[in-house]
Amino acid sequence: MGGLWHAPLCANEGGGLSSGRWRDLNGFYRNNDLVATNHDTLTAPTQLPTGAIHPIPSARLNKPMGRPDTVSVGVIVWLASELMFFAALFAAYFWIRNITNDAAAAAGVPSMWETNSTHLDITFAAINTAILVMSSVTCQLAANAAEAGRVTGSWMNPLKWGMRQGFIVTAIMGSVFVAGQVWEYFTLFGEGFTISTNQYWSVFFLATGFHGLHVLGGIIAFWFVLARSYMTQTHTHEQTVGAHVVSYYWHFVDVIWILLFGVLYFLR
Repeated sequence: MGGLWHAPLCANEGGGLSSGRWRDLNGFYRNNDLVATNHDTLTAPTQLPTGAIHPIPSARLNKPMGRPDTVSVGVIVWLASELMFFAALFAAYFWIRNITNDAAAAAGVPSMWETNSTHLDITFAAINTAILVMSSVTCQLAANAAEAGRVTGSWMNPLKWGMRQGFIVTAIMGSVFVAGQVWEYFTLFGEGFTISTNQYWSVFFLATGFHGLHVLGGIIAFWFVLARSYMTQTHTHEQTVGAHVVSYYWHFVDVIWILLFGVLYFLR
């Protein structure tokens, strides 16, 4: 397989499209495809953006025609694998619950689930859950704004938010959820319950802990998309895809938590 190197590409005088030449390892020179150097909309490149140091390839500006975006497909496949991971956690939870409940029934004593679940603060967890669910709404508003090419907008009207406003609010709400979960953990630790106390608390801390790490990963992804937005002068299709795949992940994390909340806090 031959390798490639690219000569620097620059805008023509007065802006517009530029092209360069490249050489493969066999020594043959060829012309590059035309490269879009700026755009006012997602599909109308005109000139080099102010302060930019290199042109923007058209593949980053425009949606691929006739096929789905590979990044979106890859993230969906990855989320399917994440679903299998959480399915295994749910399976372990119900298996351990059935084993311990049967043992308690045979011994004629209250089950571990009955005695330990009373220490959970359902009201606090419900408020924390509502915050996470509402963050899915703000996340989708941000993804819709990115699709429309609206990077920033009015803070006063959520329907006019840009991608930045939506993702900033979502990241803050996600952080509040994680902080609430940490507060719940320390409350339980203060009551003497840890991951090694018994089987009930083992599966509780494992399930909620892994989910919390996923929420934290989503918050980091939001700030990454936001930092990229502030560092670039031009909103590209590539950035729109990034906003969408982060929203896929966040909605997935929200749905998983709704299931966990119902199972962990209401099953006895």
